[in-house]
Amino acid sequence: MDEQNPYRGPDAAVAEISGSDELAGRGARLGAAIIDGIIMLVIVLPVMYMGGYMQMAMAAAQSGQKVGFGTTLMWAVIGFVIFAVVQGFPLNATGQTWGKKALKIKIVDLDGNKPPLGRLLGLRYLPIQVASNVPFIGPVLALVDVLLIFRNDRRCGHDLIAGTRVVHAD
Repeated sequence: MDEQNPYRGPDAAVAEISGSDELAGRGARLGAAIIDGIIMLVIVLPVMYMGGYMQMAMAAAQSGQKVGFGTTLMWAVIGFVIFAVVQGFPLNATGQTWGKKALKIKIVDLDGNKPPLGRLLGLRYLPIQVASNVPFIGPVLALVDVLLIFRNDRRCGHDLIAGTRVVHAD
């Protein structure tokens, strides 16, 4: 007797991600992001100091104001260019940032191949960088981006946008 159960899940087939590479763990991805963040801070903070941003930010804070959106946008562009220069070589060569290389994980497309550098920079990193600089909603979007890693396929928002995933490197 086939009884109808209104609480039973649907029987639809679930599409699998092609490729046989094992997904990188959330901890390894976090560690790689921290390493990459430290590398960027070591490089970008002196550039921001020498470029006058730190003094401008301190003066604005002392007067109870905020740094203008145009200035913030300009430094976001400078930061992205520095990121592209620093991480471009390993991303192009192996699909890894320096942090991912240190923790033996890499970025691949859904077929398990190394994505082209333009796709990585233009789809995986740039949209989230731009969105995170939008006042008020930017930080929320950036948070949602990283929290999506708790999905079963461990793909963050930037992975979904670029059609990538992060796997263990050989």
